[in-house]
Amino acid sequence: MTQLTDSRLAWFNGKFMPENQVLISFRDRSWKYGDGAFDMTRTFNGRAFRLKEHIDRFYRSLRYLRLDPGISPQELVDVSEQIVARNEPLRSRAGDWWIGQRVSRGMDLIEDEVPEHSGPNVIVECTPLPLKARARQFRDGLDVWTPAQRRIAPDMLSPRAKTHNYLNMIVAEQSVKAHDPDGWAVLLDVNGNLAEGMGSNIFIVREGQLFTPSERYVLQGVSRQMTFDLARSLAIPVIEGDIDLFDAENAEEMFLTSTSLCIAGVRSFNGARVGDGRAPGPITKRLIDAYIAEVGCDFVKQYLDRLS
Repeated sequence: MTQLTDSRLAWFNGKFMPENQVLISFRDRSWKYGDGAFDMTRTFNGRAFRLKEHIDRFYRSLRYLRLDPGISPQELVDVSEQIVARNEPLRSRAGDWWIGQRVSRGMDLIEDEVPEHSGPNVIVECTPLPLKARARQFRDGLDVWTPAQRRIAPDMLSPRAKTHNYLNMIVAEQSVKAHDPDGWAVLLDVNGNLAEGMGSNIFIVREGQLFTPSERYVLQGVSRQMTFDLARSLAIPVIEGDIDLFDAENAEEMFLTSTSLCIAGVRSFNGARVGDGRAPGPITKRLIDAYIAEVGCDFVKQYLDRLS
């Protein structure tokens, strides 16, 4: 099917349609309670990045929530690839896409009402990456702050599930943005060690080694795993474990990973310069170069090309 309009297409409960025609009832449990899950990947030059790994992670979240989407993982991979293909005529303007898969538990039924659709609502979407909004941070480096709010403890709700309830991280982001509009929040866990940001994992570099928080306290980012794979190929040791504020303050380099950022260097942590202030530092730069070679797309240039 050829894209005939300027409206992006989405897939909603088995049908392809313009995304502005996707309608969810206000009684949907995801709207009411955040009772749903999602995952996101991105494209590189129109090709989805590690789509199967993202879908596999998505289904782990769904199993944790005991939520059956009524569609198999392979079918969701196929639909996601079709969404990318059907929106390809619009990609040149966007640069590249975020691809999202979303499932809510569906509507709360009232007595004997029979809704038009019952059961889970399933959406596959694609939206433009925020290339222009984050271009300056790729030029200058990220400024990371640890807010007062802690990441929800894994014995309350596992951070390894990517759910529709992001309020913990949203409130933390708000407190950071109040004093640094361009700052990036990275929450501490309940023990006072580094955890994660909203959709991002953190790494520090010290004495030629990478350190990152244990997966018990964070979402197992696909770009985080990509960094593990690249570090192994470059013979850079990676250590998972507790990283307290002392460790962070003494980092020689620091960077974040995420679906959209891929790898982005950090220039300051809680207002203090990281290492010599270069972002990215030399080891981070080696990883970025290896990432670019692996995906066949210079994502740093993609961002920098959008500078005003």
